[in-house]
Amino acid sequence: MNEPSYEFARAITRAPCKNIIDGLRAVDIGTPDFTQMCHDHTLYIQTLRETGATVIELPFLENYPDSVFVEDTALCLPEGAILMKPGAPSRLGEVAHMAPHLREFYDDVREVKGPGHIEGGDILTTSKEILVGLSERTDMEGVEELRSLVKDWGYTVRIVNTPAGVLHFKTDCSLLDTNTILSTKRLAVSGCFKDYRVLHTAEGEEAAANSIRFNQFVLLPSGFPKTAQMLHDNGYDVREIGNTECAKLDGGMSCLSLRF
Repeated sequence: MNEPSYEFARAITRAPCKNIIDGLRAVDIGTPDFTQMCHDHTLYIQTLRETGATVIELPFLENYPDSVFVEDTALCLPEGAILMKPGAPSRLGEVAHMAPHLREFYDDVREVKGPGHIEGGDILTTSKEILVGLSERTDMEGVEELRSLVKDWGYTVRIVNTPAGVLHFKTDCSLLDTNTILSTKRLAVSGCFKDYRVLHTAEGEEAAANSIRFNQFVLLPSGFPKTAQMLHDNGYDVREIGNTECAKLDGGMSCLSLRF
């Protein structure tokens, strides 16, 4: 097992398509503004590149409204990549479009074939283990197949529970460094991070939990000043990125890239 890190050389993103207004959402809080989403997506990519990383920008997929959220299609590890099997039927075809791009960079690309389902948004890889949250999109069979696929790479997979009403495990948490997790209190209270240092999002700012540590920056959705200040006070270099439109489709900072 090569120790996972928050230091990355590459990221894969995909341009949003105009049909994203038809994307999946747990609760309808409004139609995304496509122009604003594209503006925010551009800033997201620029910030990743500012760290010195190479960003591979894939073209939009008009037949897949949710395809901008590339993280759900795969798990990228130092040893290889694992293609996921999304729990949303409308997203299954996205994996085949991602596979050839991952094979350009990895000699070993494996695949969750089912019958279970698993999405990247439910997977948090730390320096100790791979945490996978059960959710409406990820089931026990999917986790067990993932466990078998990464066993020879030396990874331990631990199953945890995603809070009720929360789409993905990483909706409520993110990795800040090798031993620090940013988490909502509703998730942390379960004790799933008992072996880690935990920093909590501020009350009313739970949506800030879906951030990413990418090299020297923490990319945080904008609009959560208390959490941003807390991270700054703890020594993190925070970059705030607009996420109002992706949030209408339950998307956040981690959803928008595959990092390796």
